[in-house]
Amino acid sequence: MNRASVAPAPPAGNLYPSMPAGTTAKAPPIGFEMHGHPHDNEPTEVVTEKVPGGPQTSRNEEFTMFFKDGARRIDFVLAYEMGTTAEQENRVKKRAYFLDMIKKEGLHLEHEKPEDSKSGKVAFIKCHAPWEVLAKGAELMNMKMPLAPNDMPTQTSIFQCCPTPFDLDKELIEEDDNYFTAPFNRSRMDQFVIHDKEKFFSNAQRSRIVYAILSRAYYEDEDQDNSGKRRFGIKKLLANGTFSAAYPLHDGKYTSEHSLLTRGKENERHLLYELWAKPGRWYKFQPLDKIRKYFGEKIGLYFTWLGYYTTMLVPAAIAGLIAFIYGLVTMGDDQVTNDLCSVQIAGNITMCPLCDNRCSYWRLKESCGFSRATYLFDNPATVAFACVMALWASFFHEFWKRKQAELEYDWDIADFEDEEETVRPEFENAVMRKRENPINKKLEPYVPNWSKCFRYSTTIVVLLFFFALVIIAILGVIIYRIVIAAVLSAIDQDMVKGRAGLIASVTSACINLIIIVFLNFVYQKIAEGLTELEQHRTETEWEDAFTFKMYLFQFVNYYSSIVYIAFFKGKFVGRPGNYNRNFFGYRQEECDPAGCLIELCIQLGIIMVGKQAFANFKEVVLPKVMVWCKSRKVLDDKDNKVYTHWEQDYNLADQPKLGLFDEYLEMVIQYGFVTIFVAAFPLAPFFALLNNIIEIRLDAYKFVTQWKRPLALRSQDIGIWFGILQGISALAVVSNAAIIAFTSEFIPRMVYKYVYSSDQTMTGYYETFRMSVFDIADFQKDSMPEDPKFKEFGNVTTCMYRGYNEPPSAPVPYTYKMAFWHVLAAQLAFIVVFENLIVFLTWLVMYLVPDMPYNVKMQMLREKYLSKQALFHAEELKEQTRPKAE
Repeated sequence: MNRASVAPAPPAGNLYPSMPAGTTAKAPPIGFEMHGHPHDNEPTEVVTEKVPGGPQTSRNEEFTMFFKDGARRIDFVLAYEMGTTAEQENRVKKRAYFLDMIKKEGLHLEHEKPEDSKSGKVAFIKCHAPWEVLAKGAELMNMKMPLAPNDMPTQTSIFQCCPTPFDLDKELIEEDDNYFTAPFNRSRMDQFVIHDKEKFFSNAQRSRIVYAILSRAYYEDEDQDNSGKRRFGIKKLLANGTFSAAYPLHDGKYTSEHSLLTRGKENERHLLYELWAKPGRWYKFQPLDKIRKYFGEKIGLYFTWLGYYTTMLVPAAIAGLIAFIYGLVTMGDDQVTNDLCSVQIAGNITMCPLCDNRCSYWRLKESCGFSRATYLFDNPATVAFACVMALWASFFHEFWKRKQAELEYDWDIADFEDEEETVRPEFENAVMRKRENPINKKLEPYVPNWSKCFRYSTTIVVLLFFFALVIIAILGVIIYRIVIAAVLSAIDQDMVKGRAGLIASVTSACINLIIIVFLNFVYQKIAEGLTELEQHRTETEWEDAFTFKMYLFQFVNYYSSIVYIAFFKGKFVGRPGNYNRNFFGYRQEECDPAGCLIELCIQLGIIMVGKQAFANFKEVVLPKVMVWCKSRKVLDDKDNKVYTHWEQDYNLADQPKLGLFDEYLEMVIQYGFVTIFVAAFPLAPFFALLNNIIEIRLDAYKFVTQWKRPLALRSQDIGIWFGILQGISALAVVSNAAIIAFTSEFIPRMVYKYVYSSDQTMTGYYETFRMSVFDIADFQKDSMPEDPKFKEFGNVTTCMYRGYNEPPSAPVPYTYKMAFWHVLAAQLAFIVVFENLIVFLTWLVMYLVPDMPYNVKMQMLREKYLSKQALFHAEELKEQTRPKAE
């Protein structure tokens, strides 16, 4: 099914002041506009068929969406800047040959000289695809076009019956016609719903057909390096500077002097800006069908998924806020923290030094602030919230599959990868071996298994090298933390010494963020080269392979330091008198007596917020500055030249080379923060929700106003990202179970309360259960404090440390007490119960929620039936018109 979208017609009435209303120009023959031999210098004159009574010397900005005849719409624009003679000599030849090739494919071309542009430096070549080219391209690309009106009853959701402030104004956005569709076929053209050939193909479809021609046209007439390959494609011409830009035009200006309510939309771009990209529309639903119609299915899918993800974050954010508020309200009633902060109870305990030599003894009450902050994120509500989030992830996947099934049918992308997607031109040109395709019995290029094995082995080796590089960088940050914490702890100022751990955590997180950004930039270039080396057949395969490599690296890059704090810091320190020094001879970091959870929150917050701030700057602020710099000169120009639409779009920023990859990656990394480590930071969904509300409008703003119009690409789904999201959700169950069991104090507290406390209260938790005693006579020489601070602590003979060890007076001193084994058994039991409970609930959700809605299934069956009926009808007509044998 397809909500049929049609291209806007040329402006009605007078295109030019002296052109009679309703007058249209006859299209010239293919290739009529440009003349000269393909190897001559650049064409300097454009021959355009004269329109009776129409001016050929004057025009205004409103009509620069068309050729000079005012009838043929501009489907694509090629631009190049004039340089020195030596620089241009080779490029002129390539351009001329390339243009000759695309003219032979049937495109109409019209040339704009550099001196006609406001900048005076840029030449433009406008491309128009006539009906014959469009029909042929649509058939070759298996485009699905309207076949018959959709006569199936539509089901209305209960949410659609009740208007909300979030709904779009139905008076401003018209509903598109709803059709059943079938692959376009020129021999059965009369069976398709063609009211007007000029409007039959949308602007997006027209530009996609033109781009298919541009991507396969040769720009050299012979093999230059005896490799058996001829160079081709607009991508390479853009890369080598022959063309500086290639883009379809936006539909016009996105602003208007008149209100949308009074005069209606000027064009589709104006409508999208007013309803979607304006900051004041942040609370409104997205016009997804309009986005798809204007930008194509691939971008439409991204914004649909982003909106769906943001909507799903609402209940998660509410649950996280409830967990946080519970911790905030009950913080003053937490007996363990109150005892730690009290000098009369646990706060007066003398603690062993936190580093060698330069650190001295300290009182447990100094950890009061850490303990209170930790309780905000480490309380009984956190455990319930972790279970809720694991179940939330299951609902997220299952309901997205339903939503995606609706889109696949509604937008005609269900069979795109199998039926419509074509072989990459780069693959066709690079692979010389051919074999017969068992499906269509045609010779196609292929890569043998031994070659694939060699290429993928190379990829694995390079990936392992970069993973090792990330680990080395993380180790460097850990060493920095250890050294800085030791140096600050030795400073004889309570303000600095008391915050040594916090300062080390914050600064190391900032350093880690800088390393992450730098390594991302380097690795992205490597990943592109490795993906090209693997020689993937289709664009989808290429993107999935590149995405998988990039995400693996990003996963290690972004999460390594967080995993270290969550699962390794403080777990293998040893004890006073027997510290582990396997880490380059350094004594390993210890957690605060209140635990490492608050450090994990700090690391999560800085990396999550810092990454999103950097991404928003790179995606919005930087393009806006670049657009202003490029447009400043032409806007300040005092001449009377028309600032044409093609030059306005030329001065816009280019969409990043990797398309939507950065957009998806940013959200998927965020999804990891929201799910994998949510037990440590219940506010993560809330901050993610706030970010995404802004992100949707920022993305919309840059697509509509700051970027050249991207090619309207099609896609069947969100690709490998869905598999990555499922993998993250599965990992999140294990991760959150481990964080609750081993990083938080929830399990030790429960064991003490129900096993070791006589009155089932938390009295004496630190003094009798969580801390162990150490005789300072057993200190290693390197660990003895240089300044024992006799005035403050007196003659210290014993100190306490975090652990479950026997006292020095025990028959076997410093061995694990029975409490250690009880806590470990409870931690392992919790992980088993937690994971099995979530697995069962996930299976239950998958069983109860079907992947495809019933009404979508029925419409698919109806469409297939109509498509078969149309095919049978065509065959009957052939039989009736076939001459009878004598």
